[in-house]
Amino acid sequence: MSRPHDPPLRAPGPEWLAELRAGNPDAITACYREHAGALLLLALRLTGERADAEDVVQDVFVGLPEALRRYEERGLFAAWLRGLTTRHTLGMHRRVRNRREVPHGAESHTVAARGSETAGDEARIERALATLSVNLRHVFVLRVIEGHSHATIASMLGITPGTSEVRLSRAIKALRSQLGDMV
Repeated sequence: MSRPHDPPLRAPGPEWLAELRAGNPDAITACYREHAGALLLLALRLTGERADAEDVVQDVFVGLPEALRRYEERGLFAAWLRGLTTRHTLGMHRRVRNRREVPHGAESHTVAARGSETAGDEARIERALATLSVNLRHVFVLRVIEGHSHATIASMLGITPGTSEVRLSRAIKALRSQLGDMV
């Protein structure tokens, strides 16, 4: 499964970052237009529910000026935004789990049709991801789609690297039973 193409990367210049940090609505809107699609797809894969994913992306952009105060301008800005989105998503799941709420029913969602056979395959994959438990889905998305190491995933999720490896194995097994040769 390939990682979605990131939006065009703009090296954030000092002026643009200063505008974002100051909460300039035009700068935030431009940043949203450039990155929201990729962040929504990541959040959707992590949450399994479109409404939750949209909430995460909205929270990321509402809190962007504050979060940018901690941005050290190392690496790609898009990668930093993906990490921020991942942390927001994981935090949301922790809050739900701590309140012992039952998440909304798994919502069926699909990748926007691209006019080709791959859109149907991607939709099947997205639906299969949504059927995984939260624990398995998080590890699968973070390892296979986002490319994080098991050590990094373990740190993000508060588990051991071995647990991350076991969860990935279980996720792949579950996806293979649904998708056959696609995984």
